[in-house]
Amino acid sequence: MAVVSQDSYLVALIGSGIGPSLSPALHEREADRQGLRCLYRLIDIDVLGVGPQSVGDLVRAARDLGFDGLNITHPCKQLVVEHLDALSPQAEALGAVNTVVFEDGRAVGHNTDVTGFAASFARGLPDVPSEQVVQLGAGGAGAAVAHAMLTLGAGRVTVVDALPERAAELAGSLNRHFGPGRAAAAAPDRLAALLASADGVVHATPTGMAAHPGLPFPAGLLRPGLWVAEVVYRPLETELVRTARAVGCATLDGGGMAVFQAVDAFRLFTGREPDSAAMLADFAELARGAETARGAERSAGHAV
Repeated sequence: MAVVSQDSYLVALIGSGIGPSLSPALHEREADRQGLRCLYRLIDIDVLGVGPQSVGDLVRAARDLGFDGLNITHPCKQLVVEHLDALSPQAEALGAVNTVVFEDGRAVGHNTDVTGFAASFARGLPDVPSEQVVQLGAGGAGAAVAHAMLTLGAGRVTVVDALPERAAELAGSLNRHFGPGRAAAAAPDRLAALLASADGVVHATPTGMAAHPGLPFPAGLLRPGLWVAEVVYRPLETELVRTARAVGCATLDGGGMAVFQAVDAFRLFTGREPDSAAMLADFAELARGAETARGAERSAGHAV
């Protein structure tokens, strides 16, 4: 963990299409409240014109330039693992990292997505049944939320991914960790049948992000009584959340996960205890501002 005696921190987020991220403001505002100085930068691989495989070079460069830590997001959470010196037990179990802390020249990987999603789900959908859960997406975020759902007591999580081997690999890992029969893998063509008998669905793919608009599956598969938990938070109300709410589903947007993973990452970066309630309030304010700005841009576009 970072040394508490520091009073300034340099951190960054590495990922693709991260321009709208609220992480910089969340971390910088919390640092201000604590009397700390935090500079939080964005390292967007799209802007740099490099592929996800360059994440190792970017991590090494950040370490050499004196950064205190990094957040890692899509599509680098799994690729970054092989470039780190050590992993926390949770990150090792997941095979995915969303937080890197530089300690004595070593890059140590952590995963705060698990605890972030678990805290958000427990807060936002506290009493929903979860005997049969369908999850879309087996990437870095998918591994984290599947672990979180089983930790929270879900009976069985069926993972659906466009890459069947990736879904099978995640299901196998989950069964080794939580016990036989707790997870299964399925191809996308089984999604309709799975959702028809499921208690809820967790969406953990990039579909719905500002750069990847749309629904991850046909709206006709939604029904009242099926809860829907979203991982995407840019925009906060994705098309999936909006459509599911209109159908009568209980819904959870991705905002809570974004905040609670940031809470845990801030603690790792600084060694200080963050104010989660204040960070939730910050996020709500920032998200409203982002939605207002997006609406203004759309209106200006139509006016041209």
